Amino acid sequence: MKTLKIFVALLASAALISGCQSKQENMKKELVDFIKKFDSVYIPLYKAANLASWDASITGKPEDFKKSEDLQMKVVKLFADKESLKKLEEIKVSGMITDTMLLRELDVLYRNFLMAKADTAKLNATVRMSSAIEQKYGNFRAEVKGKKLNDNEVEDILKHSKDVNAQKEVWMAQKKIGTVVAADIIALVKKRNEIAKDLGFKNYHEMSLTLSEQDPKVISSLFEQLDSLTRSSFAEVKGEIDSYFVKYYNLKSKDELRPWNYQNRFFQEAPRIYEQDLDQFYKGKNLEVLTSTYYAGIGLPVDGMIKNSDLYGKPGKNQHAYCTDIDKNGDVRVLCNIVPNETWMGTMLHEFGHAVYFDAINRDLPFILRDPAHTFTTEAIAEMFGRFSTNPQWIKDNLGISEQEKMKIAETSLKTLRLQQLVFSRWAQLMYNFEKGMYENPDQDLNKLWWDLAEKFQMLKRPEGRNEPDWASKIHIALYPCYYHNYLLGELLASQLYFYMVKNILKSEDYRFQSFTGNKGIGTFLKEKVFAPGSRYYWNDMIEKATGEKLTPKYYAKQFVK
Repeated sequence: MKTLKIFVALLASAALISGCQSKQENMKKELVDFIKKFDSVYIPLYKAANLASWDASITGKPEDFKKSEDLQMKVVKLFADKESLKKLEEIKVSGMITDTMLLRELDVLYRNFLMAKADTAKLNATVRMSSAIEQKYGNFRAEVKGKKLNDNEVEDILKHSKDVNAQKEVWMAQKKIGTVVAADIIALVKKRNEIAKDLGFKNYHEMSLTLSEQDPKVISSLFEQLDSLTRSSFAEVKGEIDSYFVKYYNLKSKDELRPWNYQNRFFQEAPRIYEQDLDQFYKGKNLEVLTSTYYAGIGLPVDGMIKNSDLYGKPGKNQHAYCTDIDKNGDVRVLCNIVPNETWMGTMLHEFGHAVYFDAINRDLPFILRDPAHTFTTEAIAEMFGRFSTNPQWIKDNLGISEQEKMKIAETSLKTLRLQQLVFSRWAQLMYNFEKGMYENPDQDLNKLWWDLAEKFQMLKRPEGRNEPDWASKIHIALYPCYYHNYLLGELLASQLYFYMVKNILKSEDYRFQSFTGNKGIGTFLKEKVFAPGSRYYWNDMIEKATGEKLTPKYYAKQFVK
């Protein structure tokens, strides 16, 4: 009798296991079928939308922006399908997907389709509003004494003029874009917040970080740590900057210094306070050739991507720089507005850092996973390579200066890089905290918030009696929202990767004089450990697999703070 009971129990157990396996197979098939159907629509739409956006940023024509807008709304519509979200939720809640690749696809798809909980009309409205704002930025030119200036010309005057009145005039003229777009941006911010609340978030800032696999509390805590870490070092170099400019402009005291005296529109780049002009090394040089030769030398060729790119300024063209992966299948392009100087050399190295990352993602991965592990991991690569334009070893290895010349510029170059990192770190703090505050309360006095934070983090004096939306002159706030903190996270990872490769690939303890020039082991490591996995893994898992540690600020501190 006992034997019979055991036999019956085993049969029941086998039936249960069989039934469970059957349900798992059915659920797996449903997900596979869903992905196949989704890809058949999404992949061609993705490419078409990216091409249209590229064309619009090149030409600045209203009809191109309209085409881009229409295609973006089709993408919105695809991800706003409530039945698709319902199906993904059903599969996710079942817990029956055990295949790790499929589980990752499910997670990424589910977060993308969460937008289906929002009102499609609101989503479409944000696309139209963003497109209209982008056109205004693209077509705006600062006007001084009847002459229209593009952003490169504005930056050139701010960087090289010793006439503080001329600087002020140009700075004020450029800030007029703020009054053109401020009301539109606030309306867009409120619309984004409405969407976030539809999805159960407090505001768009919280939603944006959460859906990109970042815990807002963790990011805020990290920024507080970085504030504490950099505050005293920045105060020291800011004092050095101010003392330099008092003499440079022949002023009576530091109290006379204002934001337009710091050699760029936002004090986001290190001003030239050291007696060194790195532009001299790039004058008359072909930045395309320098970029191509360098990346080929480390086993990451970019010639095909350069041919597809648009690298020089023209009327109506977006005046900034970016890299785009058109189809996740090899069509990677860079937009720049290069002139032969150190800044644009750094920008070329930066943007093609993005490009080599996109290009080397494993194309056997499911389409939805053919992205960087996180947006800040591709920023890390771009920033690591972008630093080399001021690196004395890189200049020697790629521009042919002598060892004597290298050592002559070495101390100042390394001090300049440290200054740049500290200046940028504080600027990123301003951007992060401004956006966080703006989305928490877009009806507050944003002009005051901006300058309160500029005084706190950048230690700048606000212009007396000025109450204009200077914050709105920063294009990222409108068009690339809640993104800027990723640049600073990228800097942390850039240092972590740099230290790892110097020690483990180059087998060196010299962390100062390295350029990676000609070392194909660098490209091999990056392709295999960082690029190829795409978003197959959660970003911190990828970092740990590549470097043996999760993301840590200690290498950034070692390189630039201590």
